[in-house]
Amino acid sequence: MSHSPSSNLARDYRGKGGIPARHAASGAASTLLRLVFSGYHGNVALRLWDGEVVVGRPDARCTLVLNRPQPLRDLVLHRDLVSLADAHLGGDVEVEGHLESLFELLDYFQQRSYSLSERLQLLRLALRLPAAEGEWRRLMPGHRNGRDSNTLETISHHYDVSNEFYRIWLDPEMVYSCAYFAHPEQSVAQAQRDKLDYICRKLRLTPGQRLLDIGCGWGALGLWAARHYGVEVHGITLSRQQQRYACDRARRLGMQDRVEFELRDYRDLDGSARYDRIVSVGMFEHIGIKSFPEYFGTAAQLLAPGGLFLNHGITNDSGWQPNDMRRFINKYIFPDGELTRVSTVMTAMEDAGLEILDAESLRPHYALTLRRWVRALEENREEAMRLVGKSTYRLWRVYMSGCAWYFDYGNTGIYQVLAGKLHCPWPVPLRRSDLYG
Repeated sequence: MSHSPSSNLARDYRGKGGIPARHAASGAASTLLRLVFSGYHGNVALRLWDGEVVVGRPDARCTLVLNRPQPLRDLVLHRDLVSLADAHLGGDVEVEGHLESLFELLDYFQQRSYSLSERLQLLRLALRLPAAEGEWRRLMPGHRNGRDSNTLETISHHYDVSNEFYRIWLDPEMVYSCAYFAHPEQSVAQAQRDKLDYICRKLRLTPGQRLLDIGCGWGALGLWAARHYGVEVHGITLSRQQQRYACDRARRLGMQDRVEFELRDYRDLDGSARYDRIVSVGMFEHIGIKSFPEYFGTAAQLLAPGGLFLNHGITNDSGWQPNDMRRFINKYIFPDGELTRVSTVMTAMEDAGLEILDAESLRPHYALTLRRWVRALEENREEAMRLVGKSTYRLWRVYMSGCAWYFDYGNTGIYQVLAGKLHCPWPVPLRRSDLYG
């Protein structure tokens, strides 16, 4: 991303005696940053509004550019990385080069401890920087505000950005979830096809079965299952754009008699219906931990005896703690999102009357997937900004780069958990050989 601050960002900040305050602030900012990052030796550089590189090398893999002093003041006084994201979306902070590397620097900042004298010095230096004239703009809809999770409003917030926007960086099947790679160099398009087929094999689909896809997205999995395994599919989503796209694609493929995609909440499904197989991919992160009993209870109720249910979703290692990552995601990405440990997920499944048959972590696969998405988004930067604007482009680039880093780091994971109904005959083969044939 090029360094091109707008004219209002380049103006001088006037101080006492007519001395430009932006130049006076540069000295305080330079001293402050050198103190904060005195022990940092990573791959990120920090450059001030006057062009001075105060941390790292000019040829660093990633450079964080402060176009104004206010974001630095807010960051030090409040130690809130979400304010830095706000500033980036508003153009007061730029990121040049490999954005994912930035999270190494941010992790150092979060883990840094200070002596009392250092804290007092940081406070004095931060207060020498000019304050913002107003609150940072809320560029996107905000926090949960006590609303119910997994509603039409919260799902639309994320998924109804623009089908065309997603199309320019997703694979041809429009799969917005973790791919399944045979090797790191495999194309994301083939890895997504492999993932769709892998899920179908895990579900042991056979012709004539009835499959419920909860959170069907743009219909990729349902259409794959119907085309290649001969099942009848009922897919539900709370995204109008996804539902229209999936129905249109089913018609184009001549499969509308075997596949139905509805705009429907899982809580509104017919409780008397029975499905041979149920699948949910990348959806349960939206429902809220307090709704696990209802969600998994619904799956258990709708699953026919001897049936299989596969839940594919993101987890973390600590539960949904009130940290910067949670605030950023709930503010900008998933207003209703909540993550928890995989052990909590499986306990909730068992409490709902489901027996865990198999669990598999795909953590490295999601890091690979996200990096392919970021690369495609960056390659289509101009088209993305034309479709959704610069702020949304920046938001998705930061969000997906950060997620890739956290999946690699290991505090974010993703699991496919296969389950059947309790007290039923064993519904899968004795070995997994059929999955890898």
